[in-house]
Amino acid sequence: MPPHHHHHHHHHPSHTASTKALDRHAGHTPEMFRNRFLVSLLLTLPILYASDEVRGFLRLPPWDGVPWMPLLLGTIIYFYGGGVFLQGASRELRGRRPGMMTLVALGITVAFAYSLAVELGLKGKPFWWELATLVDVMLLGHFLEMKAILGAGEALKALAKLMPQTAHRLVDGRVEDVPTTALREGDLILIRPGEQVPADGVVVEGATSMNEAFLTGESRPVAKGVGDEVLAGALNGEGAIQVRVTRTGTSTTLGQIMRLVEEAQASRSRFQDLGDRAAGWLFYLAVLGGSATFFLWLLADASLSFALERAVTVVVIACPHALGLAIPLVVVNATAMAAQRGILIRNREAFERATGLRYVALDKTGTLTEGRFEVRGVYAEGLEEGKALALAAALEAFSEHPLAEAIREHAKAHLGPEALLPSPTRVQAVPGKGVEGYLDGQLYRVGRPEWAEELGLSLPPYLAQALREVEARGESAVVLMDETRLLALFALRDRPRPSAREAIQRLKALGLTPVMVTGDAEAVAKTLAGELGIALYHARVLPQDKARIVRELRSQGPTAFVGDGINDAPALLEADLGVAIGAGTHVAMESADVVLVKSDPLDVVRLLHLAQATRRKMLQNLFWATGYNAIALPLAAGAAYPFGFLFPPALGALFMSLSTVVVAFNALLLRRAHLDA
Repeated sequence: MPPHHHHHHHHHPSHTASTKALDRHAGHTPEMFRNRFLVSLLLTLPILYASDEVRGFLRLPPWDGVPWMPLLLGTIIYFYGGGVFLQGASRELRGRRPGMMTLVALGITVAFAYSLAVELGLKGKPFWWELATLVDVMLLGHFLEMKAILGAGEALKALAKLMPQTAHRLVDGRVEDVPTTALREGDLILIRPGEQVPADGVVVEGATSMNEAFLTGESRPVAKGVGDEVLAGALNGEGAIQVRVTRTGTSTTLGQIMRLVEEAQASRSRFQDLGDRAAGWLFYLAVLGGSATFFLWLLADASLSFALERAVTVVVIACPHALGLAIPLVVVNATAMAAQRGILIRNREAFERATGLRYVALDKTGTLTEGRFEVRGVYAEGLEEGKALALAAALEAFSEHPLAEAIREHAKAHLGPEALLPSPTRVQAVPGKGVEGYLDGQLYRVGRPEWAEELGLSLPPYLAQALREVEARGESAVVLMDETRLLALFALRDRPRPSAREAIQRLKALGLTPVMVTGDAEAVAKTLAGELGIALYHARVLPQDKARIVRELRSQGPTAFVGDGINDAPALLEADLGVAIGAGTHVAMESADVVLVKSDPLDVVRLLHLAQATRRKMLQNLFWATGYNAIALPLAAGAAYPFGFLFPPALGALFMSLSTVVVAFNALLLRRAHLDA
């Protein structure tokens, strides 16, 4: 393969670079945290054993090993285990938003510098074991959190995968298969039934219907004849067509949407979660507390070494071990609970973004509805409905069309699976129109109402009235006719999901405003919105407008978006919380914060309940993790010194372990939350 042929649209360096800068875990893998944690843990054991406090606490025999061993191991831990936090801190400080990374970096750097000074002859006690355990706990927290949440950013690769790799190019009446990337504007290509369209173009020969749901969200197949435009990525239905290529590669409609997704991913805000905000406060507290302690003791005529020791103790204690686990442990439990219910959480902010929402925008096709057709009504004139259904189903047995399938299903359900359908003869499919065939020597046709008009058949008033009603509701009509007139009309609609109505009611009960957004016609939207109890809806929405509507809603309050198609990807990224429903398209899943595997709209409600419970637990844990500091800090600063009590570091260690245990236990209690309430 010549070098210039590699698929230029597969990787966008700009995209990865921009997302990297935003994420504090950029370029980190769970394995990296795990390995650093295990190595640091092993190196910590000898340090713990070498420390007088720990030994005294556990009543171990005295240790007379190499005096510089804690120094050596502690230094390795500081650079190897703590390196991640030092890098993270420089990133946070450059962004002028100190958070968890900065706090940890401050704690370990102060502990390291002080301990090093002590080893070099400063009077005092080194903090090697505090330094080591702090690094261990923080690495463990980050590992657990990253493990629980899978990597993102595959959206664009997924879209590129959807595209067919080869196209059938017509040259002088011969078909030759060429790579899709070799197509040029003006090429003539052949698209066979069931294939995906490789490039945008215009039909020059043949007729068919295409499923463009992935782009427009329009549930029904769109009839395509000579002169109609076809879009890359659409799925061809029953007819073979020849197409003149108009746009290729990244300039196709699909390519444009990919660009929208990419821009949205890049501009996603730097979201500071609870833990980061708490850590930011603690960082300022540590710096102020430490400096104040140092200067106050100097003013009180203490020795320099004593003042320094107190100040360092304050800074190290201000960086609570429990904080490193407070949020990750809750996230791990919440993620596991969600996964058991088929709700996949794809980034750690999802839980926080899911609380305090005001609007929930829902895509119609495939989200509130199943994206499959059902027969809502049968209208017949001059013959009974059962007979009309049997005739239509008999003819539709020869069609691959989704509407035909719905009619067959309906017949099976209403006439019984054993019902003997008549078997027509000389049946043929008329692409883009329907099916015709003979029964008892009589010609019957079943297909689109437009076909009847073209044939100039008479329309009985009752059916004319029914047809107007069906069109007003935005449903699809299929008609049964003989050679002279229309005999029956079948109203088909996209079947609403069984739980959609209840889900909408529950969202309203939670104080949220549901908003329906759809590419379908006004009539369809209005009918469904009325049925489900949705007050606000937008119909005839083009893919690029979905993100705009979400942006408008966001200007009035935090907004979630629930959708399933590729065309929903920009909106999913634009929303405060993006929820992809169903094993929909891969791309939607990659752009979402949360994926609902079971396609049940009620899962949106369950997700919100879980998010509320999770946020409660996070706040409790932050309270526990930092609460002990409120007591320990003044003591460490030497507030009780005048009363003859100096806070021994061993006591600090005990407090620290206790608060870590409390936090871990409290996170487990999340499992008792009820999500269906």
